[in-house]
Formats: sequence, structure tokens, C-alpha cells
Amino acid sequence: MSRQQAIIIGSGIGGLSLGIRLQSLGFDTTIFEKLDAPGGRAYVRRADGFTFDMGPTVLTVPHLIEELFSLERDAAALHLPDFPKEIMDPADRIRTGISGGPNTSKYLKIVPVLPFYRIYFDDGTYFDYDGDPESTRRQIEAIEPDDLEGYEEFHKAARAIFDRGFIELGYTYFGDVFSMLKIAPDLVKLDAVRPLFSFVKRYFKSPKLQQVFSFEPLLVGGNPLSVPAIYAMIHFVEKTWGIHFAMGGTGELVRSFVRKFEELGGTIRYNSEVAKIDVEGSLFGKKVAKGITLADGTTHAADMVISNGDYANTYMKLIDPKYRLINQDLKVKLTRQSMSILVIYFGFRADGLEDLDLRHHNIILGPRYEPLLTELFDKKILSPDFSQYLHVPSLTDPSMAPPGHHAAYTLVPVPNNASGIDWGIEGPKLTEKVLTFLDERGYIPDLKKRLVYQSHVTPDYFEGTLNSYLGNGFGVEPVLVQSAFFRPHNRSEDISNLYLVGANTQPGGGTPAVMMCAKMTAREIAKDFDVPTAIFEGVAAEPEVAKV
Repeated sequence: MSRQQAIIIGSGIGGLSLGIRLQSLGFDTTIFEKLDAPGGRAYVRRADGFTFDMGPTVLTVPHLIEELFSLERDAAALHLPDFPKEIMDPADRIRTGISGGPNTSKYLKIVPVLPFYRIYFDDGTYFDYDGDPESTRRQIEAIEPDDLEGYEEFHKAARAIFDRGFIELGYTYFGDVFSMLKIAPDLVKLDAVRPLFSFVKRYFKSPKLQQVFSFEPLLVGGNPLSVPAIYAMIHFVEKTWGIHFAMGGTGELVRSFVRKFEELGGTIRYNSEVAKIDVEGSLFGKKVAKGITLADGTTHAADMVISNGDYANTYMKLIDPKYRLINQDLKVKLTRQSMSILVIYFGFRADGLEDLDLRHHNIILGPRYEPLLTELFDKKILSPDFSQYLHVPSLTDPSMAPPGHHAAYTLVPVPNNASGIDWGIEGPKLTEKVLTFLDERGYIPDLKKRLVYQSHVTPDYFEGTLNSYLGNGFGVEPVLVQSAFFRPHNRSEDISNLYLVGANTQPGGGTPAVMMCAKMTAREIAKDFDVPTAIFEGVAAEPEVAKV
């Protein structure tokens, strides 16, 4: 009996995670990748002995990675619940260096990072967020003693949202509006639909602490002023499982996923840009995805097609409008896209900087918070000031840079290309401004003299190279009206046997959410292609949903 064929467009973390799962389900899977190497947004740039992760750098919920490396060909099931009991109380794991389970450790080494983030305020003071309750309380008391009681209340509220929104509902696929309506009262009761920043302000008086406990959605493309307070669970996700780093960089995790996928029999084709998803059917009749056509004109047939690409690009550029009754151009264009980013990759000499006062992950906040976010997300203008995320992985893994040097990247949130900004002009200007800031403010003393390598990407890279609509950096913006059922669906409403996976779809952006999305999409495929549910074990969102 011939095996059913699956095609995945794009080798990002979502596409690779789903490819591994489809191979374990018994499908023959081919991933088609536009670039010359895997990763998508997690592509790797190498230059002059430096290694730069171009995209995600923060890893959490390491058991999601362990689960993928534990899958076997045609075994179909991992005999564990989604959140097994043994990983729910990992207080010691964070501090003992146990980041990767036994199967992960066959492929790569993952280590904990402490503090999770050093958060610098514009006055030069900082807050080391490390998940340790006593350390957190000491630092809160030093900033605003009156906020200690508020922190305890915030902690309880965030825990309740985490328990319901992540542990109980994290893998729930909202394929119809009724599935969402069933849980809406719970979210209202938890105050999880209120804007996050408003939610945080209920518990903290200090503007500094309001920023500390609300900035995290920016790392997945969300505006703290408008994302729903369900994103407070990020605080508890990090507190529960810590922040981790793949030695060699996130690119090493990507390469390990590729190795696992190929060991399970999967195939990846690079330099293979997809120009069209081939569909059979009529406007008002049944429409079925039958394969893809590449930019070079070659066609490839399959029993299903899954896009790990950008939601808007998938529907508007790869699928003929006559096959799209629901995801028409107007609807897709009205979908709010996340902001974009300018990322500067740089290498510098480390001699004389043995006491460099930076950590692996650094959040450097500008003089304004709410006004800057409003200008970035709503007005879509390039502000005179900025905040940034400075990543210095060579502090943890010296192999990321030549001896005697550090590799770093700094990420500055900027408007997407709906702004009309000419990045050919503004990109170099902002790059110079940011590097000068790091030098003159003493974050990296004499940086301009120490630089030995420098490059940057702007929203034009996301739009032109990564086929990301309007150059968005993180896909569909995570606002309340684009969450759960209202977020793009993992199973296409227009075309049978067409699916989506990745940050644009449910449950949302961020590396752990993308891996969870792959599991959700795999479950929908298992149901649609009659993978016998009797072989699955564990906890699922609904009794009839296959466990994969």
C-alpha cells in the first residue's frame, strides 16, 4: 500500500516540527524551502568567523523539544499527556543545568540562561528577571516597596491565567466559533481579555515595574498596550520552565530538527521557491489542494499541502482568488500585521572588556514606553527614540565568535512596511544611531572602535526574502480580535487538504507556540486522513482528537 504524500512549504521551526510529526504518523513528507538552508526566520548568518542567529533566540518549555526528538517513524504516538506531571514542578531543573531531556541530548546541548533577561531602564538602573521569587521580591522592594503586595496578587492572577489558558487550553484548536464561546466566560472571569498593560497597572504603581511585567509580548510581535492579558501567562511559562539556549545557537536546534526529520525518512529541497498551490475544483463546489508549482515551473503532486509561510502571502500570492470564498484578498488585507524589526548583527573585539556588564539577553528600554508603542503600532512612524533587545550569545557559548571576540545582535522594533518608510535610507541611519547609543551610553565601551563586523536587516528583508506581507516581523498581530477562532485557521476553510502551521495560526507566535501549533495541525490532519485513533494515548483537547 502506497504511503500518502505531504508537502510542506517552508522549513521554519513550525514546518520542521510538523514534518517530524507527519513522518511519525506514516506520511511521506517533502519540505520545499526558498532559501539555501533551513530555518526561515531562524536562518543563520555566518561571516568572518561569527555565527549569528537571524531570528528567535529565546527557548522555553524544553519538554516540547524533547517530545519531538522522542517520536519514531510510524509510531504515531508519544505516550505522554501534553503537560506530563513530571515537568510541572521543575524548580530545580532551571538551576541544575537540566534543559534537554535524554532524547534531545542525542542531537544537541541545551543549557539554562540566568538571568532570563537583564532589563535596563533609561536611567541606567536595571532589573534582573530570573524567575526566583526571593530575588524578584528584593528587586521590587528596592524600586517600589508598595508594589510587593501587588506583585503577590499579580503572581496569583498570572498563575490562574497560565493554568487555564496554557495548561488546559494550550492545545485546543478553535475550528468553530462555538468552541471559543464555551471558554469565553472563563477568560472574562480571569480578566484575561483586558489589555495586558492595563492588567499590569492594576497591580503595580511603579512605571518601571509596569514595564518589567508587560514587555514580553514584544518578543512575539505584540503591543503590550493592546494584546489581551492572557499573555500574562508568558511570565509564568518562563517562571515554570526557565529560559534556555541551544549551544551553537538556535540554528543548531534547526539543524537537529532537520537531522531528526531526515532520519524519519523526510526530504528537504532547498532553493525551491513555491509559486503556486495547485487546487482542483470550482468556486462553489469542493476544492482540494493537489500539490504545488515551483518558481521554475515544475509541479509536485501530493495528498495534502501545508504552508509554513506567511498567512497573507499564502492566500493572496499562492492561491488563485477563485478558490477563496472566505480568505479573500479584502479579508486578508484587513488582518492586522505585527510590527517589523531592524536587526543589527555585529562582532567586536573583547580585549579589555572582561567585566562587560551585559547578560545573554538584555532589554534596553528607552525614555518613553506608552508613547513609543503607540507611534510604533498605531501611527507607524519612526520615533526619535527607541528600545532594543540586545543578544550576546558568546557570553554563554564562546564558539559563536572567533577567539577574543563577541558576537551580538540588537533588535529594534520598527513599523512594518505599511508605514511607507524608505529603509534604504532609514536603515543605515538607524543602525548608526543604535550602535552609537550602545557605545556612548557605556553598554559596550568603545564599541565603534572595537567593531570588526557589522550588517543589518530591515523590514525589506522580511518582505522580499522571507515573503512576509508588509515586511511584518512576527506574522499576524496578536490582538484580541485575532486570537483563538478569529486567528487564521490551521485547517483552511476554503480548500480541503490545505493546512497552515507557524506563528500566523493558532495558538500564535513564539518558538514554543509554533511547536504547539505543529502538534495541533498534525491532529487535524490525523482526523482528516483517518489515522486510527486507537493507537494514540494521552490527553487531548477533545475525546475524538488523535494524540500526536
